[in-house]
Parts: sequence; structure tokens; C-alpha cells
Amino acid sequence: MVLNYLWAAFFLIAFFIALFQLIVFRDVEIFQKLVTSTFDNAKLGFEISLGLTGVMTLWLGLMKVGERGGIIAIFSRLVAPFFNRLFPEIPKNHPVFGSILMNFSANMLGLDNAATPLGLKAMKEMQELNPIKERASNAQIMFLVLNTSGLTIIPVSIMVFRAQLGAADPSDIFIPILLATFFSTMVGLIAVALYQRINLFNPVILAYIGTLLLLIVGLIYYFSTITQEEVSVISQVASNVILFSIIVSFVGLALVRKVNVYEAFIEGAKEGFSVAITIIPYLVAILVAIGVFRTSGALDMIVDSIGYLIALTGVNTDFVPALPVAFMKPLSGSGARGLMVEAMNTYGVDSFVGRMASAFQGSTETTFYILAVYFGSVGIKRSRYALTCGLLADLAGAIAAIFIAYLFFH
Repeated sequence: MVLNYLWAAFFLIAFFIALFQLIVFRDVEIFQKLVTSTFDNAKLGFEISLGLTGVMTLWLGLMKVGERGGIIAIFSRLVAPFFNRLFPEIPKNHPVFGSILMNFSANMLGLDNAATPLGLKAMKEMQELNPIKERASNAQIMFLVLNTSGLTIIPVSIMVFRAQLGAADPSDIFIPILLATFFSTMVGLIAVALYQRINLFNPVILAYIGTLLLLIVGLIYYFSTITQEEVSVISQVASNVILFSIIVSFVGLALVRKVNVYEAFIEGAKEGFSVAITIIPYLVAILVAIGVFRTSGALDMIVDSIGYLIALTGVNTDFVPALPVAFMKPLSGSGARGLMVEAMNTYGVDSFVGRMASAFQGSTETTFYILAVYFGSVGIKRSRYALTCGLLADLAGAIAAIFIAYLFFH
């Protein structure tokens, strides 16, 4: 219901702001820009879905190999004590836990292309357990919100952009992003747990979260002992070595168990195309709404208003020029990425605004995109409180990014 009203609000707000610009500022091209935006974003939604087809075909095929070989079941058993408490509606030792773990792992390594098809696989398996097919289940909401919180251990893509733009130290945003996404994930987890009455003080949950926290602290300590150039190289190499090792382990164990890996891959890969086609209308709907909202100038007005109000309080406003990235990130990953690059080009890649934009980009995920793609892939129309919790996680990540950026760079 929230998404229904919000989607309509994007169009209505865009219309009235454009009308104001036409009447007051005599901007005779504004409505042409809005209409052009609808066509451009409809095309973009189709192209994104089409682009996902190849990646989804690859990873759904590999997941089928992993299932037949038994490695997904091994992954499931490793996380079963933790996931059984976070996802109490899912039967114990269900194969979907392996898919969920693989998706979370890919996200943590900053491997978006691998994370999406793995997430869609998990969502489809949870949909098979969902008694009301058009309504998001508790398990699906928990999974989606943890995805939108975007816990990232190695923000490879952001470091690459910073390196390409000539940053003296491309990896100096590594720790700030890691900390910001940790806060975002914790807030998202707590918000959903409150809705679903999950006891986060359960010893098993605390043990797993504590282990994750120790891992993060250990990584921070390790990366603080080596040069920044080594951080960048190790981050990129480790991500891809881990990913390819997973692929080899899928194929290797399947061969040991005498599975016909080629046939298993083809069987799973066939699902990729149908899933990509299913996503198209949901993705086009959300991208067109976001596009007209941005083109109308509504986003700029919100940012300028916030900057003005903050200035009245006497609080330092150096972070305000980077705010468009924070506002755009829940709406569009590519849009936020473009705004991040624009901020780094305008203010300097090593400026406070440039680093702040990078922190915003890495602090959370594209909530509306993920909601449209993941729920759209299985035909869910009632998202319940998923959007509310996802946006709370986004807000927490953005606020944490501001405080942490001031601590590290100001």
C-alpha cells in the first residue's frame, strides 16, 4: 500500500512542480523533458532487464549445479542455526538458506552482478513456501530488507571509480563505507525484527552477529597495517578469487558425486530468461516514476530545502552538496553513481564532498530497484512493511555516513 501511494506521488509532485516552473519561470520545455524522461526510463528498464538475462542465466545454471552436487546443502547447514531464528517460517535445513547465504556473500564482496540472480533464486524458493502468493511473506521481507541495507565488506566498484578519477588514495573510503553499511544493516534487522517479534537477544543470533562484528573489526585492523595501494589490490583480487573458487567448488563437488554438470547447468539456466521477462513491467514502473520526479526538479528542491534548514541551525553544511547521492541511491543505483561521479568531478575526488558522495553511494542499496525486481520476479503486489523498513535502513546508513565522514575526513 505504501508503494502504491508513493508511486502515484512521484507523478503528482512532478506534475505540479513542472506546472509551477511553466507558469512562474516560463520554462516551456519542462513538460517535454518529463515526457522524454518517461520514454527514456521505460527503455532503460527494458535494457536493464535484458542485460540481467545473461547474468541470471549463468548464475541460475551454476546454482542448479550446486544444488545437484550438494554444496548448497552444505552452505545451508553452516548458517541454519542463525537463519532458522531470523526466518522462522522457513523449514529447518531448507535449500533456500544456501541461496540466501550466497546472495549475502556476493553483496558483501561488492559483486552486484552475481548477487542479483542469486537473490532472485532465493526469492523464488521462498515464494514456493509463501501461502499467499500476492502478499510478501515475513521471510521475504526480512530477506529483502537485509538486501537493501547493503552490508558491504569490500566496495570494489567505488574504489575503482575513485582510482579512475585520480584519487591519491582510492581505498580511503573502505572503512567508512564498511561502518556505515553495518549500521544500516543493524537498523534494518532491528526494524523487521520488531514487526515480526523476533528475539534478537537469542544467544545464537548474538553469537553470529558477534562473529560478523569480530570479522569486520579484524578486517579493519588488517587493512590499517598495509599500504593503501595494497588495500585496493587485495580487495579486488580477494573478491574475484573467492567468487571463482565458489564456482569451481560447485562444479568440483558435482563431478565427485557423478552429476552431469552440463545438463544441470542448462536446466537451471533456462529459468534465467523467464525471470528476466517477468521483471520488466515492475522495473519500468518504478524507473519511470523516479525519472519524472528527478527531471521535474523535485529532488533538487528537497536537497536545497534541507541545506537551508540545516544552515539555520548553525550546523556545518559541508556535506549538503553530496546529499543528492543519498537521496538518489534508494531510487536508482545508476542515477546515484552518476551523481557521485559528478560530485567528484565538480569538487574534486579527494575533497570532503567527493569522499562524502562515495560514502553515501556505498552506505546502502537501491531499495526501490530491489523491491521492484525481487518482488516483481515472483508476482508479489502487496509489499506490506518492506518499504518502510528498507527506507529506515537507508536513512540510518546515510546518517551514519555523515557522522563517519566527518570523523575520518573533515
